[in-house]
Amino acid sequence: MTDRRTDRIVGIIEWTAGAFVLAMMLNTVVAIILRYFFATAIPDYYDIGRFMLCILVLWGISTTSYRGGHITMDMLWTVAAKGWRRAIDLFAGVVSFAALAVLCLSLLDQTLQTRQDNILTYDTRMPTWPFLAIAWLGTVAALVLIAIRVFKGLRSRSGLDDDTQPGAEQA
Repeated sequence: MTDRRTDRIVGIIEWTAGAFVLAMMLNTVVAIILRYFFATAIPDYYDIGRFMLCILVLWGISTTSYRGGHITMDMLWTVAAKGWRRAIDLFAGVVSFAALAVLCLSLLDQTLQTRQDNILTYDTRMPTWPFLAIAWLGTVAALVLIAIRVFKGLRSRSGLDDDTQPGAEQA
């Protein structure tokens, strides 16, 4: 996979995660304004907020999975030789991929079960499974990005690229 195509995939996933952050913020701000100034509420605000938070977390995991921008325990990594660093990075990528694959499958099962059971929101009777499906897509995106990260690490002699090293500063 070319670096340009990889960067495009990563960029699309990061922009999608950012769009969900914006949607969650707008839902919250509008609900607060309506509640305090007009004594009314958005129907199903609470349910939508819960599902948006789930979507936000899972799409956030997808973006940090590639960049390595999440909190890491790198005490061993920092004192290790370059070859061991590469091995630690690849091992962590494979373990992360396996754990997220299990999460992805269980969330897919939950989504399909919710659709089959026809679970609806309280106020508007809106189906809840589409929210779970969007969250599930976040785990799929995380799997894609972790796979790209691991394959780039295998392809490179020095391990993962500088922008994906644990603790690497982003410009």
